[in-house]
Amino acid sequence: MADLKIKNLQKGFDGTAIIKGIDLEVLDREFVVFVGPSGCGKSTLLRLIAGLEEANGGTIELDGRDITDVSPAKRDLAMVFQTYALYPHMTVRKNLSFALDLAGVSKADVQSKVDEAARILELGPLLERKPKQLSGGQRQRVAIGRAIVRNPKIFLFDEPLSNLDAALRVQTRLELARLHQELQATMIYVTHDQVEAMTLATKVVVLSAGRVEQVGSPLELYNHPANLFVAGFLGTPKMGFLKGSISRVDETGVEVKLDAGSSISLPFGSAALSVGDKVTLGIRPEHMNVATDGKTHLQVTTDVSERLGSDTYCHVVTAADEHLTLRIRGDFTHGHGQKLGLTLDVEHCHLFDATGKAVAKPLRQAAA
Repeated sequence: MADLKIKNLQKGFDGTAIIKGIDLEVLDREFVVFVGPSGCGKSTLLRLIAGLEEANGGTIELDGRDITDVSPAKRDLAMVFQTYALYPHMTVRKNLSFALDLAGVSKADVQSKVDEAARILELGPLLERKPKQLSGGQRQRVAIGRAIVRNPKIFLFDEPLSNLDAALRVQTRLELARLHQELQATMIYVTHDQVEAMTLATKVVVLSAGRVEQVGSPLELYNHPANLFVAGFLGTPKMGFLKGSISRVDETGVEVKLDAGSSISLPFGSAALSVGDKVTLGIRPEHMNVATDGKTHLQVTTDVSERLGSDTYCHVVTAADEHLTLRIRGDFTHGHGQKLGLTLDVEHCHLFDATGKAVAKPLRQAAA
């Protein structure tokens, strides 16, 4: 078992609070990803778990044992850093076995553990090479192998792919996903890359300014963000936002008068909404379409188009100077400055109140 519980964890540097009372639970065999913008505290939180930083308050428990003040070497955790931190004068084999040799593990057990790590990570042909003879992706696999041979209760990863080029990041990301499946291990992973968070995690923890904004599965956070921050952070391209106010509330839903000049009726229910309330309507790029039958929810002007082959990301601007991105077919040909009418998938819209909190959902979901 490898359950981790964090209660009211706090950390500050020079009088500045970095981690502001975080509560979190990581369950056995979960792949948990901490994600957020630079400076949100995600790496500091990981270092607190690893014991590389001293907490100013709160507790960290591993399988019911308080490890808040336990030294890093005795926490039964293994950390893979952003930099590979390999010993340059040692072979791959020696890099993998070094910690076990220091711990006095028998030669037979060391050999067995190194061979198993090499098999899992396909390092067999590289065991007698030194780090300078390896590519960046191979060095990162060796760093991961060093963690595997220790058989820790939890693997900790601090932005391990950020030094790799784009192709290697994709390849190594897939290898990490397979590694989690094969080892059935508990993993905690820090990244600022939301694509890594969405594709690797079984549970995503979104952090902002030292606080947890939302915790849940990748699709739960993508489809049901708790607030404007989460809605705008997760998703590529990002969710578009339209300012407006509530102009009607009844049993059929609500109507939003947009600052951009149009109104849209939504089959949403919420006791928290009243006529006149200021709201923000959120809509993802794949849930907007170019109108073909003359019926439109919104008039926009095209700005720049990014052609990716199968898809085109068309950036548009509303009359209220709000910037949206459409994800549409790859052969879309409208040029800069053209007028477009858009239709919105109303059941996939999101409404946020003046504080940024999500306040409504489709009536069919509310009834369920």
